[in-house]
Amino acid sequence: MLKLGDVCEKITDYVASGSFAALKENVLITNEENYALMVKTADFSNGFTKGLTYTDQHGYEFLHNSNLFGGELILSNIGSIGKVFKVPYLNRPMTLASNSVMIKTANDGLRDYLYYFFLSKVGYEKLMSISSGTSMKKFNKTELKKLEVPIPATIIQKQIVSTLDKLQSIITHRQTQLKKLDELVKARFVEMFGTLQDNCNRYDIVSIEDVCSIIKDGTHQTPIYTEDNENGFKFLSSKDVMTQKIDWDNIKYIPAELHEKLYATLKPQRNDILMSKNGVNYGVAAVNDTDEIFDIYVSLALLRPLEIINPVYFKCVINSYETKRQFDRSIKGIGVPNLHLGEIKKTRILLPPIELQNQFADFVKQTEKSKEAVQKALDEAQLLFDSLMQKYFG
Repeated sequence: MLKLGDVCEKITDYVASGSFAALKENVLITNEENYALMVKTADFSNGFTKGLTYTDQHGYEFLHNSNLFGGELILSNIGSIGKVFKVPYLNRPMTLASNSVMIKTANDGLRDYLYYFFLSKVGYEKLMSISSGTSMKKFNKTELKKLEVPIPATIIQKQIVSTLDKLQSIITHRQTQLKKLDELVKARFVEMFGTLQDNCNRYDIVSIEDVCSIIKDGTHQTPIYTEDNENGFKFLSSKDVMTQKIDWDNIKYIPAELHEKLYATLKPQRNDILMSKNGVNYGVAAVNDTDEIFDIYVSLALLRPLEIINPVYFKCVINSYETKRQFDRSIKGIGVPNLHLGEIKKTRILLPPIELQNQFADFVKQTEKSKEAVQKALDEAQLLFDSLMQKYFG
């Protein structure tokens, strides 16, 4: 075990260049493009494409103790403890923003080893051990410098990093494949059907109400959950359709007495559409792909399609950008956004011939098979990655 401050060239933060008063006086912070980029942890999640923060040349020079050149590690040290990032080489002046700590190492090998170490469960626990605060955890650079970490011989570091890099590359590749398959479905949808606005194929424009025999939401009654899964019944809410597929792995259960009361008024069937109607992800739809018996909460709407519309096509048209725009204009509620059933019913969609809808549905089903194969490979790679992280650092 070695102290982190003894093996790193620099461990610093935003306030290393002066007092808060001096920083306020000398450092311009703006959302408008300027001389230097002020790197925040949030920038890594969006690929440095939006919500960026800048400072002028004077501010950059004043913050000389925390300037970035690419290749450094950044650790979030307030709130989201445990997040670690590698600073990209952006070929422009960069400096560290607040609420994070920068680590600079003498070589890339040690940097990459520490990157994976802090991603590990042990690394997270180490950071939490130096963190304080009740409502919001935080640690400072002084405590980080004193943190003892396992530093193996350089050759071992290289072996660990090489193995984990290869697995991480495979995981990233599989994730990219999944995204491209999703994009392929969207592109095929537009290619076959065009858009509601252009409607160059002169398809019928109908309301959602026109293509459904039932449009109802789930119970408004606050559910009582049970741990007795064998005798209980599955109870779905909006969180269970957020991937445009029903997530059966994390379903909650309600007791039989409550189920009997709810099921008497609404009996979900195979090929029904379940759509989230409130919260930040309102308007996400999934097809019920099972004959299982279950109940739904008020956060979900059940749409039972008529024979004139294919359920797979119906799901995709609901999840389309144009339908989402209509939902955006229809949303109600001040605190929690909410789609009323009346607004859902009058939402306009294209209704192509059923033969074309069926062709599209067949294409989607074939794509889903490809996604399942990719997802299986991704899960296997992730499982191996997690296992090796435990072996190397656990």
